Amino acid sequence: MKTRCRRKVLGFLLVVVGVVLFGCAGLGTRLEPPRVTLADMKIEEIKALEAITKVELRVVNTNDVSLEIDGVDCTIQLNDRAFGTGVLNTKTTVPPRDTALVPMTIYSSLIEVGRGIFESRSDGKFTYKIKGRLHLGGGLPSILPFSSEGELSL
Repeated sequence: MKTRCRRKVLGFLLVVVGVVLFGCAGLGTRLEPPRVTLADMKIEEIKALEAITKVELRVVNTNDVSLEIDGVDCTIQLNDRAFGTGVLNTKTTVPPRDTALVPMTIYSSLIEVGRGIFESRSDGKFTYKIKGRLHLGGGLPSILPFSSEGELSL
């Protein structure tokens, strides 16, 4: 009698473990991190100690599902020096296997902007690095990190 009861309990536990394992595997979609590059950059306003720059980020979605972006936070380096940081709290949808431009405002120390500009190469090009996170609405994962680097010319 005890053996039969143990077998039933063991069988029930195996079924529960199987359901949990297979059920969790189906939750959420594994998303590839998007490619995010700097598409445009314009100094909007210069104050006594701060520069306000409008940038456009090109978000490339290589996934089979849309990315519902609720927000972005990022930092930008110019010529390997801190340039500025920004956050965005606007919804943008990037369709599957497509791109979208995400405009945002970057706030910089005027001192850091000057250092980055005066250290440009002789050919007038700047290197940039951008690192940040896309905040997604609904579904898992809720945050997708990104980083990229490239060159800008005046």
